[in-house]
Amino acid sequence: YVVHLDSSPSYSADMAGVETDATHPESMATEEEPLISNLDLFLFTLIAGIVIYWFMSRKKPEPIPEFKKLDTLTATSTRETSFVEKMKKTGKNIIVFYGSQTGTAEEFANRLSKDAQRYGMKGMAADPEEYDMAELSRLSEIENSLAIFCMATYGEGDPTDNAQDFYDWLQENGEEDLSGVNFTVFGLGNKTYEHYNAMGAYVDKRLEELGAKRIFDLGMGDDDANLEDDFVSWREQFWPAVCEHFGVEALGDDSSIRQYELKEHTDLNMNKVYSGEIGRIKSFENQKPPFDAKNPFLATVTVNRKLNKAGGRHLMHLELDITGSKIRYESGDHVAVFPTNDTALVIKLGQILGVDLDSVISLNNLDEESNKKHPFPCPTSYRTALTHYLDITHPPRTNVLYELAQYASDPKDQENMRKMASSSPEGKALYQSWVLDACRNILAILEDLPSLRPPIDHLCELLPRLQARYYSIASSSKIHPNSIHICAVVVEYETKTGRVHNGVATTWLKNKTVVDNGHKSTVPMFIRKSQFRLPFKATNPVIMVGPGTGIAPFVGFIQERGWLKEQGKEVGETVMFFGCRHENEDFIYQEELEEAKKKEALTGLHVAFSRDQEEKVYVQHLLRNHKEDIWRLVHSQNAHIYICGDAKNMAKDVQTAFYEIAEELGGLTRTQATDYIKKLMTKGRYSQDVWS
Repeated sequence: YVVHLDSSPSYSADMAGVETDATHPESMATEEEPLISNLDLFLFTLIAGIVIYWFMSRKKPEPIPEFKKLDTLTATSTRETSFVEKMKKTGKNIIVFYGSQTGTAEEFANRLSKDAQRYGMKGMAADPEEYDMAELSRLSEIENSLAIFCMATYGEGDPTDNAQDFYDWLQENGEEDLSGVNFTVFGLGNKTYEHYNAMGAYVDKRLEELGAKRIFDLGMGDDDANLEDDFVSWREQFWPAVCEHFGVEALGDDSSIRQYELKEHTDLNMNKVYSGEIGRIKSFENQKPPFDAKNPFLATVTVNRKLNKAGGRHLMHLELDITGSKIRYESGDHVAVFPTNDTALVIKLGQILGVDLDSVISLNNLDEESNKKHPFPCPTSYRTALTHYLDITHPPRTNVLYELAQYASDPKDQENMRKMASSSPEGKALYQSWVLDACRNILAILEDLPSLRPPIDHLCELLPRLQARYYSIASSSKIHPNSIHICAVVVEYETKTGRVHNGVATTWLKNKTVVDNGHKSTVPMFIRKSQFRLPFKATNPVIMVGPGTGIAPFVGFIQERGWLKEQGKEVGETVMFFGCRHENEDFIYQEELEEAKKKEALTGLHVAFSRDQEEKVYVQHLLRNHKEDIWRLVHSQNAHIYICGDAKNMAKDVQTAFYEIAEELGGLTRTQATDYIKKLMTKGRYSQDVWS
């Protein structure tokens, strides 16, 4: 309204001026005119038009907010966010929430919800991201209800992406009353990392603080040892405790329970069949931003070169073109890629099971109310499912062996498979040696147990999803805004059975030649933001420790510091500690590092060649050799320390070296030195991007 009211006086003022000029006596004297001149008519029409327009336009904006309101109402009402209502509607009393980054916690949640059925209860697995977690307090409305949380810890003690909102909710809602809510937590972590099982422990502690009742002890799985073993042992004790708590007889039905039913398609339009897309069908042909885990961008490979000059390994540098994608990244972020399985393995699986891999099928959830309609995008062919969607190279978990045992015609094979899935010491030892230590994937198991020939649809139901792989980005967007660089080493080794194991993603990337049979190679990818960031102030010194492919994010860091220098910014010291086996074999990015040193983008370059002399030299030894410089930068100049690479040995040895430097040059005790480094971590001045 204001606009029209403000503008109308200006119109009338202008009109008054025109009318005065038109009726001036001088003009009347010169020429006699009719009573109503053409100009008067024009002005009258104009004024009338303006007044009508004003009244009409006043009323127009009114309905707009109403339409907006209606739109939002319909949007929210169609999205079912109440898990309590869903449980009531479907007669379920157990809900298993999962915080999962690589799919394992989701897998465990599905197994627990299936278990519930075996004990005469009804369970459902749920992604906390899809539901309103503030409903948790209402769970007590359902008799004998229980919330189970399978929570993985990601990065430096962080929640997984899909559990971030739930974590925030737990932190922010101190007044929440969860009394009457029964819960238990199983955490998935890795002892190699500093914050072992931090997320599982936090959820367990926080739920109790908010009044919920823990009905079984926190379980902790260690992926550095045997996560499957930890889970099975916890689960074996958990269910009897649940049955006792609810006064239910612990029957434990041993029969196999199918979650999905097979539908074979014979005359389906191929435009409606998934061919490897992660989310929307035909999304690879018709790309639409924004790009993320459910809608990856198909980036073209523009460079794929071998980095090492010699030696038995293959270290590689790839460049992915993201022009036109609107994808933005920062140095230190991760690029996730969706690999595909080796075609030869897929063909062998089809042959051994005697199936037509090009049959088009759907696996439909028997629970029609479930949010998860299919285990992977359907309809699709067996070939596509085994190539794009299912993990066929990892050793299968015990539940897969247990479910498949019924299809072994040899009673001895059946017995051994069931034994490996049990919690008996003998069974655990057999699973450890025959499956894990021998690195037997599903194909190797089928080859070594000729009596085992399961239906392929049940096998596809049981195999876990093939996950995206994450790599530290080896470039800076300041220099390469339309290109993302990857540095990786191809995984290849011989197993105890004499088979050669090739890493799924690295072998697939290695074969992504720039032009393949006249076609440009592409990689489905998205960006995962990271906390691994250069200091906000460019004047802060930077100490980087990254042996082997751990150099990846530092290539980007060095590029960025060099760019800042070129912009005329004052940049603090930039020091790199790199390590490899031999100077003449695998000193990767040697030219780039030496060039950066020449341009003073890198003020210090220290390289440990571990096997070029009798006694092995690693990056931690070089840190001790330069302890005075390091202590000066850290203690007096607020340097930021960055570690990237192997978590199991290198990261720990490097951390110990920093403790020792703080002890010796800071005059601290070991406890004080440990606290000193821990405080740097808390302040974001000691960051790690490590893997095991």
